[in-house]
Amino acid sequence: MKSMWKDLRSSLALLAVLTAITGFAYPGAVTALAHLAFPWQAQGSLIEKDGKVVGSALIGQSFTSAGYFWGRPSATPKQPYDAANSGASNLAPSAKALADSVAERKAALLDAHPGQADPVPADLLTASASGLDPHITPAAAAWQVKRVANARRAPQEEVRALVSRFTEDREAGILGEPRINVLKLNMALDERWPMK
Repeated sequence: MKSMWKDLRSSLALLAVLTAITGFAYPGAVTALAHLAFPWQAQGSLIEKDGKVVGSALIGQSFTSAGYFWGRPSATPKQPYDAANSGASNLAPSAKALADSVAERKAALLDAHPGQADPVPADLLTASASGLDPHITPAAAAWQVKRVANARRAPQEEVRALVSRFTEDREAGILGEPRINVLKLNMALDERWPMK
């Protein structure tokens, strides 16, 4: 009996020590290091306007007005771009449900862009793996320029120049593809040509 209590005390002491190390000390050290090395990213890459947080550079937002660039579709099930519930649809490329949703998105996009002869860019039809992607390709932005410019009564060439200015290059020159953060681009649109 005495041996059992001794073993129990040793086990509880070990549990307490390991909980302190792995549950508090290690996460605290990693968090502190992240705040020192990458303060903006460690805070969630938050974007502010007039002292208020309007979003994150890492999570897309739903824009539906004709005067804004639209992002990739969101695959989150309850509401668009729900960071607490991210994930892809996990549908196979051959799945009828995926083909139907792509066809529905394509019809809606073509309806909102009458006379657009170019094919709809794939990133406007399909969600990213997380369902939260805040970026679109330069081709997806260029495809929407006419609609956005007309809605804001802005010259198309100036809107194209703004798109070009907000096009981010590949990471380190080799990783990923050129992309545009939709929230940042739409904020710049609001500054240059406010919606009335």
